[in-house]
Amino acid sequence: MTTNFVKELQWRGMLHDAMPGTEEHLMEGMQAAYVGIDPTADSLHIGHLVGVMMLRHFQLAGHKPYALIGGATGMIGDPSGKSAERNLLDEKTLRHNENALKEQLSRFLDFSVDGDNAAVLVNNYDWMKNFSFLEFIRDVGKHITVNYMMSKDSVKKRLSAEAKEGMSFTEFTYQLVQGYDFLHLYREHNCSLQMGGSDQWGNITTGTELIRRIAGGKGYALTCPLITKADGTKFGKTEGGNIWLDAERTSPYKFYQYWLNTSDTDAEKYIKIFTFLGQQEIEALIEKHQEAPHLRLLQKRLADEVTVMVHSQDDLDNAVRASEILFGRSTGSDLKGLNEKTFLEIFEGVPQAELSKSELTDGLDMIGALSAKTSFLGSNGEARRELKQNSISVNKEKVKEDYLITPNDLINNKFVLLQRGKKNYFVLVFND
Repeated sequence: MTTNFVKELQWRGMLHDAMPGTEEHLMEGMQAAYVGIDPTADSLHIGHLVGVMMLRHFQLAGHKPYALIGGATGMIGDPSGKSAERNLLDEKTLRHNENALKEQLSRFLDFSVDGDNAAVLVNNYDWMKNFSFLEFIRDVGKHITVNYMMSKDSVKKRLSAEAKEGMSFTEFTYQLVQGYDFLHLYREHNCSLQMGGSDQWGNITTGTELIRRIAGGKGYALTCPLITKADGTKFGKTEGGNIWLDAERTSPYKFYQYWLNTSDTDAEKYIKIFTFLGQQEIEALIEKHQEAPHLRLLQKRLADEVTVMVHSQDDLDNAVRASEILFGRSTGSDLKGLNEKTFLEIFEGVPQAELSKSELTDGLDMIGALSAKTSFLGSNGEARRELKQNSISVNKEKVKEDYLITPNDLINNKFVLLQRGKKNYFVLVFND
């Protein structure tokens, strides 16, 4: 039993364009569709998430999703949306990236579900690697004119006066290779729909043209909008670069913070696109948020949902705990629950002093911790004044002058967090 996939995308703001007849075709029964992902890194980033979410919604609607890893096209480079030609990768790197991406995709797509609509992962390198150049230009190239290829927006932009580097023959032929992928999947897997970002429309329709001219069949195209941010900056980017799904590249804490810090306008849009919450629940959330925007209910729910989906409940709990520490609503036990990586990320840029663990044998006195051995405060006298005014904390707990820092205070057996007032932090790092 299938449900209306196109209507689902429409209310979520995930439909940019669809070839006439696409909705009717999908309502005829279970169909197969694919989204292509070029394996230029060994992790997806959140820019890929829209296409992956489309595939998941497609599967939930009762259809069969194909995730195509572009091993062959990754060796070429796609001109769509690019101002310069990308670096090409060797096969060993591409295979490594493919394996990593498959593991990530399995968090979203069900590859093992009983029934006909289990997700399938394919790699276009597997059918392109034995294709000779002469075979390709004879069997594929002759069916598409240069005039047709030149008419595509992605080609026009690269050949325009603004594009100084021009466009290589390799990139020019990209749309033929992607078009052949669609033809191959149509023939071998009865795959009748290709989906992608709106910048892929030209490449996708080249595939539908090949299906019509070579196989005498009918292929369909559907695209989603390119995601933007209300302030004009690029979605999925920070000063540190892409927001990756791999926890080693972007920690769950930083991942969570990205979503938590979205604007109200963006949060209303993103919660429809990047979660599986239903329409009624989302509308109720938006209404509650608008009544009390300062509570940031929408951002919190968005960050919660996406972090659990990409990482885990434990990672979310750790990220929430870390956020509360940063904004002052926490205890020493919260601090001690952090792993080292998250602790260092929270207090990135905070002044530090390195000490030996031998300092803790008899306990480190507060004057030494604040001034004599660290220079956190300017003098011993200042340290005493602040302690008397009850403005000094060790690991978020207020302390007096007679307090001694011992091994029991160590976070991850290494750190102690000093604090003066609400916002002045200092990290003691104890080495063996």
